[in-house]
Amino acid sequence: MNGRLALVTGGSRGIGRAVVDRFRGLGAEVFAPPRAELDLCDPRAVGEWAAALERTPDILVNDAGINPLSAFGEIRDDDFREVMAVNLEAPFRLCRALAPRMAERGYGRIVNVSSVWSLVAKPRRGAYAISKAGLNAMTRSLAVEYGASGVVVNAVAPGFIATELTVQNNSPEDVAAVVADLPAGRLGEPGEVAELIAFLCSKRNGYCTGQVVACDGGYTSL
Repeated sequence: MNGRLALVTGGSRGIGRAVVDRFRGLGAEVFAPPRAELDLCDPRAVGEWAAALERTPDILVNDAGINPLSAFGEIRDDDFREVMAVNLEAPFRLCRALAPRMAERGYGRIVNVSSVWSLVAKPRRGAYAISKAGLNAMTRSLAVEYGASGVVVNAVAPGFIATELTVQNNSPEDVAAVVADLPAGRLGEPGEVAELIAFLCSKRNGYCTGQVVACDGGYTSL
């Protein structure tokens, strides 16, 4: 990744932080804007911010996401709108602004960080699952539209990864029960997801595009 410029959202912790560290280790210049600079809750501001970028990133990783838990019948409109804004609308506006610019240069790599909950279901993840399923559809649409222009677009769907969000949304008993059933027999590490993302975003990958790649220790194979 020497000489490549990467834009990573959600780069302050968890998988996003691991992606930033891995990219820098591979020689990329990484830009991970804090919320004070890029407020993903404000979709219009996201679009304006992306359009104003003077340098077009070679790589875009949409990692930032929120997952407030709620039974489907109790999802509040405000919470639903916020989940859509951060998890789907912000990536959409970043891709809409930057993918055509990548295509003009004939090179680009985009990875959208999705979730296994876009592939299988679990109670109280309704809004989150809907947003991530939309992200998968956007990934396929971008790959089809820009594939001939050298822009490779994929999604990675992490399962149970040892991050703050996993601890926040699952009790220790829940985590232990999941681990007991996982084919891998353990939680994943953020660095393992980052390694997959790094490959998909590298020049080594020019043909795998439009895919949703589960990184879940075999969870979706159960």
